[in-house]
Amino acid sequence: MVLKTFAWSFAITALGMVAGFAYGGVEGLLLVAILIVLEISLSFDNAVVNAKIIERMSHFWQKMFLTIGIVIAVFGMRLVFPLLIVGVTAGLGPFEAIDLALEKGDIEEEGSYAFLLDEAHPLVAAFGGMFLLLLFLNFIFDPEREIHWLTWLERPLAKAGALDTAPVVVSLAALAAAAEFLAEDRGEVLIAGVLGVITYLAVDGLGQLFETQGIEEHAEHAAEASGRTGPSGVALATGKAGFFLFLYLEVLDASFSFDGVLGAFAITQDPIIIALGLGVGAMYIRSFTIYLVRKGTLGDYIFLEHGAMWAIGALSAILLLTIKFHIDELVTGGIGLAFIGAALASSLSHNKRHGGPASKRDAAGAAPVEPAAAP
Repeated sequence: MVLKTFAWSFAITALGMVAGFAYGGVEGLLLVAILIVLEISLSFDNAVVNAKIIERMSHFWQKMFLTIGIVIAVFGMRLVFPLLIVGVTAGLGPFEAIDLALEKGDIEEEGSYAFLLDEAHPLVAAFGGMFLLLLFLNFIFDPEREIHWLTWLERPLAKAGALDTAPVVVSLAALAAAAEFLAEDRGEVLIAGVLGVITYLAVDGLGQLFETQGIEEHAEHAAEASGRTGPSGVALATGKAGFFLFLYLEVLDASFSFDGVLGAFAITQDPIIIALGLGVGAMYIRSFTIYLVRKGTLGDYIFLEHGAMWAIGALSAILLLTIKFHIDELVTGGIGLAFIGAALASSLSHNKRHGGPASKRDAAGAAPVEPAAAP
């Protein structure tokens, strides 16, 4: 199953490494390899969150995520997006932006491609930080969530979630604080952050709307009869619901990619090398997402999603802090991996106390065990 799921990733890795060598020699090859590792380490939590969403999508939309979605991720976010940011902020046309990028100017060189992209970082960080912050807050403030990991903190926050507007109130307060204390241009940061909030609310709201309509139109027994159920037995989203879940995933991936794209310029200013390295890394994240879904990993390790969400919360805070301060990418990736590693350890401990993962207990015919909160 591993070979089947990661076959395209392995093939793209080989092509990416060959392309890196052909383009930049041994140095290009090494830079591509470093950027692949950077992207995977920074986006591992993205795979876990994506898996939770993808298991609600039909097989058609899962394939769209791995095909058209990867084109958007590689060429859209890792190549076109930086060019677009530089073009808009510097008032350059598309071909002028491409010519500037190919000059490979240093990030300290005023007027260079890397310098202009770094100048636009506060706007990108405000947009992505607010989108991810709302994603985290909607999870942590959910009063109906039965499973808690960090119980001493998650349970009180879930109770506070009885106020439906709590995530928006907290996120806007964080944006106001970031604009006031971190931004040189408060107005631009506020506008970018508000656009991040609007984007999240619009895409998430439309996805929930059409998913609800789809469930109402197709009774669960009909979905089961046609095989359209996910690992947890819920009806899979098709049609408009599937499309908006796909759109939601792409915007989520875009928000996750901000730190990787901007962090890559600390390693190299060559846009071709960056697109190759981060693009291959993005392919691995997508394959790993599908692997988690097909193996039912999130059901077997019940705190893994919690760890990923806390990693997202940390990433959103880091993005907002980078409006003013530089934070090393190793710190960003390390925090995310630490949360996921801790959540995995808690899940393993939980499974040990309850006779193994849920899938093995079900296969053995054991009575289902109610998931307990982590101590």
